[in-house]
Amino acid sequence: MKLIFVSGGVISGLGKGITASSIGRLLESRGITVSAIKVDPYLNVDAGTMNPYEHGEVFVLDDGGEVDLDLGNYERFMDLHLTRDHNITTGKVYGTVIENERHGRYLGKTVQIIPHITDEIKRRITSVARDSGADVVIVELGGTVGDMESMPFLEAARQLGRDLGREENVMFVHTTLVPIMGSVGEEKTKPTQHSVKELMGMGIRPDIIVCRCSEPLGDSARAKIAMFCDVPTDAVISTPDARSIYEVPFTLERQGVADYIIDRMKLRPMTSGRDMSFWEEFVNRVVNPEREIEVALVGKYTSLADSYLSHLEAFTHAGAARRCKVRVRFVDSDDVLADPAGTLSGVSGIIVPGGFGTRGTEGMVAAARYARENGVPFLGVCLGFQIATIEICRDVLGLRDATSTEFDPDTPDPVICLMGEQEAVKDMGATMRLGAQTVSLSAGSRASELYGKDTVSERHRHRYEVNPDYIERLESAGWRFTGRSECGTRMEIGELDGHPFFMASQFHPEFLSRPGRPSPLHQGLVDAAMKYSE
Repeated sequence: MKLIFVSGGVISGLGKGITASSIGRLLESRGITVSAIKVDPYLNVDAGTMNPYEHGEVFVLDDGGEVDLDLGNYERFMDLHLTRDHNITTGKVYGTVIENERHGRYLGKTVQIIPHITDEIKRRITSVARDSGADVVIVELGGTVGDMESMPFLEAARQLGRDLGREENVMFVHTTLVPIMGSVGEEKTKPTQHSVKELMGMGIRPDIIVCRCSEPLGDSARAKIAMFCDVPTDAVISTPDARSIYEVPFTLERQGVADYIIDRMKLRPMTSGRDMSFWEEFVNRVVNPEREIEVALVGKYTSLADSYLSHLEAFTHAGAARRCKVRVRFVDSDDVLADPAGTLSGVSGIIVPGGFGTRGTEGMVAAARYARENGVPFLGVCLGFQIATIEICRDVLGLRDATSTEFDPDTPDPVICLMGEQEAVKDMGATMRLGAQTVSLSAGSRASELYGKDTVSERHRHRYEVNPDYIERLESAGWRFTGRSECGTRMEIGELDGHPFFMASQFHPEFLSRPGRPSPLHQGLVDAAMKYSE
């Protein structure tokens, strides 16, 4: 079992997740199998109930795990399919320890942070690493060194280094900030020195220090960090701002990070060289587009881009496939309600993503109406699928009060209802439908054309669905449900007849989008938007 721990210091948001993902990508290019774990030191059991404004998007896995968005980066960079066990939180750890204590499994001993909490952390990490069968497991330690809540995880990591052997089996990569101060552009290494000192005070000496900076780190600063932090100069890595996060693996590769890790951990690559040709071609398409389009993302959490991170990456993947830069205009849905034409003018496509609650939904309905009436390419996802259905009921079928029971429990036309509210699906009722589900596509539909097959597996996260009582009327109005659940009772994809591109899905196609394999629905929107812009 070989583990690489990635920690962070000075400030949050330095890109530990991208660093971990990039290391994994480089090791994979040598034929080394990798997996990844994200440790989050918050007391929440998972990310399912966390505010998107505070935490960013909730990423959903095949098994229904609602996890930190960094697991999305792992899956995209390393082409993995992870499970809920790959996200370890303080809430999960303490919950298990308390349950064990209540069942007497500690035989009456005083339960303490050390050894009981740290032992449970180690058990979870080693269990996932063993079950993955990977040559190397990369463990990102969330939070910042020095945070009180991170200390048990750092202590568990230190113990694992001792248990498994620091010589070959455990490495520590520490990311820090090197700010550039003043008009002369002087690089300040003191924050890095203090951060490493804090880490060493906990018994961990980093093997590699990754320095985030706005410009490439100078030789004198690297030498200074190497001397004061007791690492070789080759182990001080400069990661300046990149044009795309997908360039970061090359930044690390040029500085020999993969070779350093392989030599230090005595890994045995399956290939004599590295195979990054696919990644090079993909990044070239991302950073050197031949044209540009603008797509409006009409949502509720638009003040934080991370709330829609997987959509942004799906557009990057789809745009790269056509050598097109997809510029996303974030539009607060409340603003659309006041002035749809003004807020959406000039865009070549519109996407309405997922969300919960009533706020902003009428603005989303206005955006769907604008797209339908003006022939603008439109994609709705999850809530966006329900919004498109509501808009068609109101403005095509004439059901002016049609809405979701989530927004108005007493509506006379509950076109969207809680799963299980209707007799037709009561036998399948659930409070939340999570994870990968099979979707059957209608032969000859645009959906089957985009996917290139008639059955797909996509990830879900919803409690509300299209009311079966309205399906016949909706389809008669041209809103055809060309994707349905495997049993046929749940509507999964809608396509509007007579429109250049007006589609929506109950599932989240963005979660399975990958470099070289874009989400088919996002690709469809981009292609239609390119045609519209002409």
